[in-house]
Amino acid sequence: MTDGTTNTTESRAAVRSPQRSAGRTVWLFIRDIVVIFIVALLVSFLIKTFLIRSFYIPSESMENTLMVNDRIIVNELEPNLIPVHRGDVVVFTDPGGWLTPGASENIAAPASANPVARALSDFFTFIGLATADSDNHLVKRVVGIPGDHIVCCNVLNQITVNGVPIKEPYTQVTGDLPAGKPFDVTVPPGKLWVLGDNRNDSEDSSMHQDLPSKGFVPEKDVVGRAFVISWPVSRWSWLSNHPEVFRGVDEKSK
Repeated sequence: MTDGTTNTTESRAAVRSPQRSAGRTVWLFIRDIVVIFIVALLVSFLIKTFLIRSFYIPSESMENTLMVNDRIIVNELEPNLIPVHRGDVVVFTDPGGWLTPGASENIAAPASANPVARALSDFFTFIGLATADSDNHLVKRVVGIPGDHIVCCNVLNQITVNGVPIKEPYTQVTGDLPAGKPFDVTVPPGKLWVLGDNRNDSEDSSMHQDLPSKGFVPEKDVVGRAFVISWPVSRWSWLSNHPEVFRGVDEKSK
């Protein structure tokens, strides 16, 4: 009887053991998935907060560098840890009065009627790879940094920076003037002078000289520097700040 009872107990234990093992395996798998998901959200939040963010281009103001429907990745270390340079393509919040609700230049993803697309957009916003408040941002190229004397234009209809005429291969210009409006400004400390690459169709510094900001963008309003076109695939490319354009500008100012 003893041997029989022992064998029966061992048999039941043998039956229960695989079931418990399988249940434990499923639980560990679910736990690992949850942990991975939480870590992924945390990492995405940290990346968005301190490193990079994605923006959508809705207008022609930066053509042909940036086209309508392009998506760009912005390095948020600039200007907080890395100084802004002339030629940088930067994203910044509206300094005040540059944009109106629904303006074509607002950097914002278009609303989608597709519930799946909307859900994905909301998810990417939640984890930090898209921007819910992006319709209050603009993207332009930095032409002047603090202390620069910038003029449009000289007798040859060229923009000069600290007296040095610059030739800008990235611009799209219609007519003789290489900017929306003429200007003669010295950039104050902590401010930037920015222009769109599509010079005749851009809400940039030259077009807002009559506002309280006088067309200048506070460096504190800069979200970061756009460094790559991430979408569509056919447009994948790095964004250059064209240092050759501004070569000799600092030496001339001394």
